Amino acid sequence: MKSICRSGIIILLLLIFTNALIAQWTNLDWKMHNVGKVRQLVTNKGAFDDSHDKVRTDYPGLIYCEMPPGSNEEHVYQAGIWIGATLAPDGGDTLVSVTRTHFTPHEFFPSAEPWDSIWVATKADTLDIPYWPNYTAISDQDFVCKYSDYNILNITDHTPMYLDVIQRSYAWSSAPLDEFIVLNYDVIPQKIDLYNIYIGFWLHGEIGNNDVADNFIDEITLFYPDQHMAVGEDAQGGNDGTAISPIGIKVLEPADTSLTWTYKWYDHEHLGGYGRDPLRYREAMTSGVIMPRRSDPEIERVHVSICFGPFEALSVGDTLHFEIGEVFGYGLESMLANAEYLEFLRDRDYKVPFPPPRPPIRVTTRSHEVDIGWEPLAGDINPELYFDPYRGDNSPQPFEGYRVYKSTVSAQGPWTLLAEYDLPDNNYGLNTGIEYYYTDIGLLNNVEYYYTVTAFSKPDTATMFPSQESSANANAKEAIPGTPSPPSVGQVAVVPNPYRGDIAYHTYNPQWEKPDGTRQRWMEQDRRIQFINLPGQCEIKIYTLAGDLVSTLFHDNLHKGYEDWNLTSSVGQAISSGIYLYTVEDSKTGDVQIGKFVVIK
Repeated sequence: MKSICRSGIIILLLLIFTNALIAQWTNLDWKMHNVGKVRQLVTNKGAFDDSHDKVRTDYPGLIYCEMPPGSNEEHVYQAGIWIGATLAPDGGDTLVSVTRTHFTPHEFFPSAEPWDSIWVATKADTLDIPYWPNYTAISDQDFVCKYSDYNILNITDHTPMYLDVIQRSYAWSSAPLDEFIVLNYDVIPQKIDLYNIYIGFWLHGEIGNNDVADNFIDEITLFYPDQHMAVGEDAQGGNDGTAISPIGIKVLEPADTSLTWTYKWYDHEHLGGYGRDPLRYREAMTSGVIMPRRSDPEIERVHVSICFGPFEALSVGDTLHFEIGEVFGYGLESMLANAEYLEFLRDRDYKVPFPPPRPPIRVTTRSHEVDIGWEPLAGDINPELYFDPYRGDNSPQPFEGYRVYKSTVSAQGPWTLLAEYDLPDNNYGLNTGIEYYYTDIGLLNNVEYYYTVTAFSKPDTATMFPSQESSANANAKEAIPGTPSPPSVGQVAVVPNPYRGDIAYHTYNPQWEKPDGTRQRWMEQDRRIQFINLPGQCEIKIYTLAGDLVSTLFHDNLHKGYEDWNLTSSVGQAISSGIYLYTVEDSKTGDVQIGKFVVIK
């Protein structure tokens, strides 16, 4: 057993970890990039997934990297950085610290400090981060976090290099910037001078439709050494369908051809020996091997590493910076074009025109109607007043208008345009004039709808840069129209009645039955009937005709006059066809209403 001193407190760690134990000493966190066309999970332990490890965050989803949103197409199973070095200029001990790989546990963790989470910033925001005072956001959605390879010491086969890594990731909401994520890393030794440093990025792909596939085993590995990029692409067909987008891992900085570059793909079990640092350093990171493309579909998923170096020396307190682009597109050619555009963006230090801030959306529900409002009030950020210093036309008022969207599926869309309002009397748009309210009518009660309002800019005519629009997904609000709770029982009803098992309610638009937020595939537990016209506080009991109690539901919501039931008993069994009785007792008055409904499966 070893010990580590944090803030003057000696913390003893057990040799065998559980998630609960490590959570006491690390402030695990996750965020999801969701403003553009890439939904990418980011954790503050350096991994871009949350799988197959006892030390997990509380991320509830099943997809780590979806592109485009709502497609249910996965791209990443595991991914993260490797850092390797020797402890002397002429060699000596060789150490490698990894955020993720097969057969190796996590070796980087945040501290337990409350501020050591993932910080979130939007363009022009300034944050006072303890390790980065006055941090100014670069993109439409910046994530900033720090992790170290010495916060947890009792990790099997791990000798720390005492590294801090500050990770920044950038995402944008509008074309031509919304089909990639940029990852920035600053590596800072805290205790030991390092030599012959090599950096690696490892990707275990999973490219295909998560809704139809149990295994993603038909992937192609491509290398583009001149662009310092590895690509994983889904082969045509197969049990996972054909993914819309490949995934590219591109080293943006350093773009130095004098370094030793190593590109390797692996069979799954080939990685088993790489738990030993010298072997990983010698064979995977420093060999200079550039393997040929694996153009035949693999019997496994894409396993690939890109490694580069050496950086001769890194003293305590110095910083080694590198940047990685995670690139997508509608097909391989589109992805390659985005990778080329990323080089242009990097050369401009990511200083390109940006969209207005998100409007302050507000929704109000009534029976069969939803009101959407977005007028900036006192204390709100006003999109109409924003200034963009990176425009070539020096427009004093780049704001042009608002768009209102609706989805019947999810807060990630797909979105249908309801209305567009823009400034009158200019050469852009429809010249409708600005409005701040919209009412959507003719809706079903007690069903989820999603609304968002975006702000968009004029195009930059000097640089020919297109109009930029704030993120639809990041501004989405759920709205459920309906009637208020009645004063007591007497009008309670069940819908649908009868419930018919031969009807695919999950295909309705909007969906009557929908999977929970972790998946898209409908399952038995997603069945749904609804008790409507409920008083604010009541108890619902469901019985068979023989009088056996099937389930009890408790309703306590003055603003929601309904309660859902998934046709499952209190012991988790799906109910069979038949006639069922129910009672609803008003918790305040004691009044009881009795009714019945029919289930036909």
